[in-house]
Amino acid sequence: MNSAQRDQLAQTARTLGGDIKTGNVAGVRQATIPAVAAQFDPIAASIQSIAPQIQNATLTINTLYLLKASDLKSTQDETQFFCSVAGSALIVTLTIPQLPPGDYALLILRATGIEHPQQLTLLVQNDPAGSKDWKLAGFFPRPITAAGHDGVWYWTQARNYAQKNDEWNAFFYYETAAFLLTPVDFLSSPNLEKLQKEAQTVRPAEMPGPNNAMTLKAGSQSFDITSMRTDSSLGGLDLVINYKAKDVSDPVATHAQIVELMKAMLAQYPQLRQAFHGLWVYAHAANQNPYAIELPMNQIS
Repeated sequence: MNSAQRDQLAQTARTLGGDIKTGNVAGVRQATIPAVAAQFDPIAASIQSIAPQIQNATLTINTLYLLKASDLKSTQDETQFFCSVAGSALIVTLTIPQLPPGDYALLILRATGIEHPQQLTLLVQNDPAGSKDWKLAGFFPRPITAAGHDGVWYWTQARNYAQKNDEWNAFFYYETAAFLLTPVDFLSSPNLEKLQKEAQTVRPAEMPGPNNAMTLKAGSQSFDITSMRTDSSLGGLDLVINYKAKDVSDPVATHAQIVELMKAMLAQYPQLRQAFHGLWVYAHAANQNPYAIELPMNQIS
């Protein structure tokens, strides 16, 4: 990337970032490639959601990657780019699915100086080809912190839990660290790969996955837990649990069932109390809207 290209991309990042910060959806759409502008609702929703959070933020450009794919003959299932990091021997790998031929760039901005700092990752395309214009082809916001801590803090805490053979807390803290430290899902680096390897070494054997549920016993009942993750949208770090239910049409009965699941989870894995603010449980039944409640740990007994 030469200095002229860098200046053009930096200006594009500042312009798009400024419009996102002020919630200027129309301005961003006007600066978007036609194929994406035609299906703009998801990006518009993301801008409307994040703009109030970052309106008083300071925007800084963190990274600019130039991605040349103009030699592609057609859209590929996956296109890989290997990018060097300034002042380092590290190589960042970008694996982007369904990318049409063209010249692209990945622009990563940070919105800081606010309660909930954010990363704003912009995929832009040189359009028209060979011009000085770069237009938005994808927008990927992601928080920098969760419950007041950044990804490096969670990585450190995960290692501490791992040293104590506390696999459950270690695994979810590793997962939280990976989420915060990865600006976009199609980016990988040696450090992120190291983090993921550490996470896999402590992954509990009973952890639910895409093809297998985790069965949790609660007296005469059993619950099929389909997935688990962390969430900090209510302020503290919660453990989110999704499970299959036969019926959620009766809110009183479903609420009671969820509380029983929470009690059973903490009875079997009491160490979760020290690592999480609370549990957030979603009950999913066929052809019905999910039913969810969140309770702090001190209200689950």
